[in-house]
Amino acid sequence: MATVPLLTDEEASPEARAVFDDIRKTRGGDFINNFWRALAHDPALLKATWERLKQVMGPGELDPLTKELIYIAVSVANSCEYCAHSHTAAARAKGMSDAQHGELLAVIGMASQTNALATALQVPVDDAFKA
Repeated sequence: MATVPLLTDEEASPEARAVFDDIRKTRGGDFINNFWRALAHDPALLKATWERLKQVMGPGELDPLTKELIYIAVSVANSCEYCAHSHTAAARAKGMSDAQHGELLAVIGMASQTNALATALQVPVDDAFKA
């Protein structure tokens, strides 16, 4: 259960509705997900988060599917059920296959295991790996 009510378009302020309109325009659909509806309580935070997300997830050196795969991995690492689900759906919409999803989960699992082992053993970083 959300800690704040999820605002409908009618309940949202004009500033929040303007962001909703931009989300619809940018994504080419009418759906505004629960994350944005929760953030609508703070229109400035809603706008700042949306603007940053558009920039980060927009065109760049990484292709859109790769960005979604990274988002899934970070969401799993941070135990964010909402983002893991929403970005898995986005990755599927961008062409992620079941095989790719399975491989991604294997990499996440392997990284989690080796991260825990390296941390538990306090293995010093090799000089060759340091930037």
